[in-house]
Amino acid sequence: MASEPCEGCGDDVPIGGGISGIWSSDPEGTGGMTLEFEDGTEHFLCFDCIEELPDEPSAADVAALDEN
Repeated sequence: MASEPCEGCGDDVPIGGGISGIWSSDPEGTGGMTLEFEDGTEHFLCFDCIEELPDEPSAADVAALDEN
């Protein structure tokens, strides 16, 4: 299964789908998503970090996640 690092906490986040998930008896879902902010930036974040963001996040809010 593929993974990508979370831009907030740095943890490896599983990305579900693909051919490897078809043959697995223990499929794992995706643990995050890419968000596009109003300032035009995109960030891949795990669901835990997404929960920590304010209602209208910016790139500075993502940078602050790593400090917590």
